Amino acid sequence: MKVLIRSDFYLLLEALRRNNYKTIGPTIKDGAIVYDKINSSEDLPIGWTDKQDAGKYRLEKRNDDALFGYVVGPQSWKKFLNPPIQKLWHAAKTENKFDIIPEKPDDTKFAFIGVRSCELNAIFIQDKVFTSGEYVNQNYKLRRDNAFIVAVNCVESGGTCFCVSMNTGPKAEKGFDISLTEIVKDGHHNFLIESGSEKGEKILSEIPHRTAIQNEINFGNELISNAAATMGRVLDTSNIRNLLLNNLDHPQWDKVAERCLSCANCTMVCPTCFCTTVEDTTDLTGEHAERWQKWDSCFTIDFSYIHGGSIRNSVKSRYRQWMTHKLATWHDQFGTSGCVGCGRCITWCPVEIDITAEVRAIKESSK
Repeated sequence: MKVLIRSDFYLLLEALRRNNYKTIGPTIKDGAIVYDKINSSEDLPIGWTDKQDAGKYRLEKRNDDALFGYVVGPQSWKKFLNPPIQKLWHAAKTENKFDIIPEKPDDTKFAFIGVRSCELNAIFIQDKVFTSGEYVNQNYKLRRDNAFIVAVNCVESGGTCFCVSMNTGPKAEKGFDISLTEIVKDGHHNFLIESGSEKGEKILSEIPHRTAIQNEINFGNELISNAAATMGRVLDTSNIRNLLLNNLDHPQWDKVAERCLSCANCTMVCPTCFCTTVEDTTDLTGEHAERWQKWDSCFTIDFSYIHGGSIRNSVKSRYRQWMTHKLATWHDQFGTSGCVGCGRCITWCPVEIDITAEVRAIKESSK
């Protein structure tokens, strides 16, 4: 374990850019902490935190200058690994035929700064969706292979966090190139830093650091443990698959449907949801056409449309499909839960629907 002092943090970003990475990290925009291009450490949300609860999100000033003193915002890293809009190909009419030209894959090398453990586990889940099995999404795989991940261990938990329940945090255990634990104490501002890959070791060798003493390591672990002990939510996952699949006609589905707006906010902010649709466009001459892939959601009535109508034409059926897939049948498909406990679906639901409360209601009335 090494120590990087706060005043040298900018050198980490410079080293990444020197190695041809485009640095993406948290920054404040439109009253929220979002992920966007950052040019320096001054672009980070220095001294800001987020307060979250069901249907509530606001930024507040901290009493220190922490760089990563927030939890998670409305965006996830899938925005860069599986962009919301992608052109797949375009076609041009020639004299006797159409030529279909595939879109050139995006080979940008991204460095993701500030990836939380829950988000890292969400990336692992999307890796299974897009890169395992017979059909590999080559565009996703290229972006994933080119990504450099700087993880940040959580030393505080948020009001809607429940990563401990999902065994996905608050400490990043694997899959990162570099991990950081931010410590602001007694006038000192440092980062415990460790590499998790050869790429990470190379970057670490290019920036100043010293070996951490045991007291520093112990204090960092204590902060992480405190975060684990103060989660804003709890989800009992014991036998959750059978619980949900054995209660498909439970009256709680009707109750949640009375509130749900079917707005798809939960799927848009979720770091693991991956549903998409394709749209074809053409110009007025009929000589040029394009196919685009766009994010979609199981909450839209058209998502389950087949000849004759939509399979899930009620809000009840769409909410039930989302939650049972996320927490139950995802295990059948991918061998893991589709939820990482980040709490975004709770925070960004305009009518304050809480997935942990919905599971609890079904569980308590099924005893």
